[in-house]
Amino acid sequence: MVWQVIQKIENINSVHGELKLPGDKSISHRAIMFSAMAKGNSVVRNYLNSADVNSTINCFRELGCVIKQVDTDLNIKGMGYKKFTKPSKELDAGNSGTTTRLISGILSAQDFESTIIGDESLSKRPMNRIVDPLSQMGAILKPSRDGSLPLKIFPSKNLHSIKYEMTIASAQVKSAVLLAGLYLDEETIVVENSKTRNHTETLLGLRVEETDNKRKIFVSKADYPKAKEYIVPSDISTASFFIILTLLTNNSKLRLKNILLNETRTGVLKILKQMNADISIENEIECNGEKSGDLVIQSCELNNIEIAEDIIPNIIDEIPILSVAGIFANGNFVIRNAKELRFKESDRISAMCKNYKKLGLNCNEYDDGFEVFGEITNSNVLIETYDDHRIAMALSILGMLTDKAISINDFECVGVSNPEFLNQIRIITQ
Repeated sequence: MVWQVIQKIENINSVHGELKLPGDKSISHRAIMFSAMAKGNSVVRNYLNSADVNSTINCFRELGCVIKQVDTDLNIKGMGYKKFTKPSKELDAGNSGTTTRLISGILSAQDFESTIIGDESLSKRPMNRIVDPLSQMGAILKPSRDGSLPLKIFPSKNLHSIKYEMTIASAQVKSAVLLAGLYLDEETIVVENSKTRNHTETLLGLRVEETDNKRKIFVSKADYPKAKEYIVPSDISTASFFIILTLLTNNSKLRLKNILLNETRTGVLKILKQMNADISIENEIECNGEKSGDLVIQSCELNNIEIAEDIIPNIIDEIPILSVAGIFANGNFVIRNAKELRFKESDRISAMCKNYKKLGLNCNEYDDGFEVFGEITNSNVLIETYDDHRIAMALSILGMLTDKAISINDFECVGVSNPEFLNQIRIITQ
């Protein structure tokens, strides 16, 4: 698809039909990584063909893997235990924080030096959050002076298992430690106080112990991945844009096929249902420990609610589009306890507030969130994406729900997670 630098967004009248969305981004990353680590041939079906996931693919090709695309599948010839080869150049993670942080755990256990780089946006994101726990394991990592990329990783003769208690709720940090732990004979234990996305432990079949306020994940060399087939469900984060568009467009009904229903990712559905959303689930199945099913969405009136602190890690990527739902719902939309939003592809708190104020909305910015209310009063507004795909898609949905003229600058950043976004909108709004 050829993107326009400035994308004009048009108001729509109704949503109807059904969509099969691309595979989940988080699972696509991990299925590719685990297939590359395993010895032998694996297949990843319905993977997400996006810029972020392609960054993971390209990194593992540089490490010696043969990865071939066949339609929506990947055929991967895995290298086996500690058989990756020294890359001939720096590993470019592009815009992908998941690629960077997860592969760091794997590279920490290899017998060669490597360097990870990224684009301008990724190069501003904090890497000490993985450097610290991996260093506790005896890994040797050297980020730039301000704790960001480029990140140099050196071979270590002292890599050892640890018990690591998470200091922030981050599936990427957790996964970096777990992936390093796959190379050790003795068990590494990661302790979570807040449950985060569990795709790494689910796909690897790791032992997990849960109590009321703690979650312990155990990993060792015995859990090292084996070659297999992965079938990737469709991405619920991507689905959230279409769900909210349908809910807020009069006389609309949409079916989204085979959407990921992992309990650490369905917080967006829980929040929307509390807001009075008409969403039902049909045709539930399970594959490789991951649940999925069809979502049937019908338009309805929404009411804003108080969002509990403990669900924030579950909905962190969906907060931009949830705030759009909140603008058209009854009452004020308020999100707090979400400071992690400031460390995504952009400072999403600042980005959303600046754009909402441009639209004439009332917006109060807090250190850990924001409040937005009122009506869109300004026309011919140029939205700034700050090179953040979720800002671009969330505010394009807003543009479809108002008769004010809205255009979006640097819209091509949506290619990070869903290059076919506009085509999918056309399918369900024609």
